[in-house]
Amino acid sequence: MLVPKLVTTLRDYTRAQFGADLAAGVIVGIVALPLAIAFAIASGVTPDRGLWTAIVAGFLISALGGSRVQIGGPTGAFVVIVYGIVQQHGLDGLLIATLMAGAILIAMGLLRLGVAIKFIPHPLIVGFTSGIAVIIFTGQVNDFLGLGMSALPAEFIGRIEAYASHLGSVDPYAAGIAGLALLIILAWPRVSTKVPSPFVALIATTAVASWLQLPVETIGSRFGEIGARLPGIGLPQLSFAQVAALVGPALTIAMLAAVESLLSAVVADGMIGGRHRSNMELVAQGVANIGSALVGGIPATGAIARTATNVKNGGRTPVAGLVHALVLLVITLLAGKLAARIPMATLAAILVVVAYHMSEWRVFRAELRGPKSDVLVLLTTFTLTVLVDLTVAIGAGMVLASFLFVRRMAEETDISPVTAEMSLAGGEDGDDTELATATPKGVQAFRVTGALFFGAAERFRDTLSRVASRPKVLILRLGAVPAIDSTGLRVLAQIAERCAREGTQLMLCELNEQPAREIARAGVIARLGSDGVFDTYDAALKAAKRRLDN
Repeated sequence: MLVPKLVTTLRDYTRAQFGADLAAGVIVGIVALPLAIAFAIASGVTPDRGLWTAIVAGFLISALGGSRVQIGGPTGAFVVIVYGIVQQHGLDGLLIATLMAGAILIAMGLLRLGVAIKFIPHPLIVGFTSGIAVIIFTGQVNDFLGLGMSALPAEFIGRIEAYASHLGSVDPYAAGIAGLALLIILAWPRVSTKVPSPFVALIATTAVASWLQLPVETIGSRFGEIGARLPGIGLPQLSFAQVAALVGPALTIAMLAAVESLLSAVVADGMIGGRHRSNMELVAQGVANIGSALVGGIPATGAIARTATNVKNGGRTPVAGLVHALVLLVITLLAGKLAARIPMATLAAILVVVAYHMSEWRVFRAELRGPKSDVLVLLTTFTLTVLVDLTVAIGAGMVLASFLFVRRMAEETDISPVTAEMSLAGGEDGDDTELATATPKGVQAFRVTGALFFGAAERFRDTLSRVASRPKVLILRLGAVPAIDSTGLRVLAQIAERCAREGTQLMLCELNEQPAREIARAGVIARLGSDGVFDTYDAALKAAKRRLDN
C-alpha cells in the first residue's frame, strides 16, 4: 500500500505523543549533526553537503516513508562509493548518479520490489558492510594522527603503505584531541545517556582546542566556514556520456539505499512491534535522494543507529523525524560558523567509532562458522570491497551466491529407483498392516525429489539414461517435485521421445499444481495420452500391470 506512515499516524495523533516525538527529534538531530559532517568529509565533499543531505533527505524520508520511526540521512555505507564517484567523475557526476539512483528507487517501489530485497544473502551484506568499515577506518588514520597528508591513495594497499611511510610525522596535538574525543565517546554513556556522546565529544574537544589555541587542523582551515544560508536548487549539467558512465554507480547507490533502509525499517519494527511498508519506503528513499541531489547533497538512506536512538527516546511517529530535520536546519543556520572550529581529529575519532560498530565483527566471526558456501561469499565480498571496488564486490558476491545456491539446490534434487511401495491396509483383526507392493518385472519406477530445474535437469537425464534394460513401462513419481522450469520440461520431453522410440510407455504420477500446469502447457501430457498421467502411484501401477497383461 503506497500510503506514507505519516498519513496513517496523524489520524489518531495525541498531544502526549507529540511531546515524546519532539524530545526524540531534538536528541536525534543533535546525534545527526557530527555524523552528517563527518560522513560528508569522509566522502570527499564539503561538510555543508552532508548537513543539507541530512536536512532535506531526512525530512522527505520521514514525511513520505513507510516506517513510523525511520530516520534518514547520509550513512557510512555510502562513504566508499561516493568517494570513488567524486574522485572519478567529480561533484557533478555524484549529483547525476544520485538523481539516477533516486529514480531507480522510485521505480523499485512502484513495481512492488520491496520484498525482493529480502533475497539478498546475509553473508553478502555482512561482507560488504565489514569491508566498508575497514575502508572508513583506514581513511581516518591521517586526521586521527595528524599525519598531514594532503591526498590519500584511493587503493587500500597504497593507503597502508603511505601511512607506514608517514608514521614519523604524527602530530601529538591532533592525536591528543582524537584520543580525548575517543575517550569521551566511550566513557560518556556511563555518565548519561540523555545527551549523545559524539555530540559531547564534539563540544568538549572543540572548546579545548579553541581555549588552548592548539595548532590542529579544523573544518574551517580545510574547507572554510559553513555558510549560514539556504542552498540553491538546481540540476547538474547532464550529458549522455556521463549518464552512461554512471549507470553502474547509480545502481550501486540504489541497491545500498534499498538494502540499508529496509534493514533499518525491519530493526525498527522489532523495537516498536510495528510493520513498515517496504514499497512506500523505497519510493520515499527515491524522492529523498532526488531532493538531496537538487540541493547539492549526497546519497541518503535510512540510518539504523539514528533510528534506534529515535525509538529509545520515545519517538513513535514520523513527526520525530521531521523535528530532527528542523533541528538540524536551525543549528546549521544559526551555528554554522561555529562548526568551522571543529577539529578534524575529532571527526576522525567519531568515524573510527562508527567504523567499529559498522564492522559487526562478532557477526562476521559467527558467519565464518557457517556453511562453506556462505563463508566463501562472505570472504569474497569482503576482500573485493576492500581491495577492488564496492560495485564489483556486490556484483561478484551476488553471482557467486546465486551459483552456490543453484549447486546446493541441484544437490538436493534426488532421483532414486522405487523397488517396493509400503502402504497400509486393514488386517483381519481390524489393525492396519503394512503391505509391500513390489514393482512387477518389466516396469521400472523412479521417485524424483526436489525442484526439477536447470541445475538438476542434466542429472535427471543422466540417471534415467543409465537404465540398462528397456522396460515396457517407466513410471516417474513427481509428488515431491514442487516446481519445474523450461530446462526440466525440455529434458522430460526428450525422455518421452526416447521412450516412444524404444516402445516404452512413460507414465507420470502424483503431479503437483505447478509441474502439472507447465507439463500440460509444454504438450508432454497430450503426447502421453490418457494412459500416461495418474493421480496416484497405485493407479499408475495398476495401469502398468494391465499393459503387461496385454
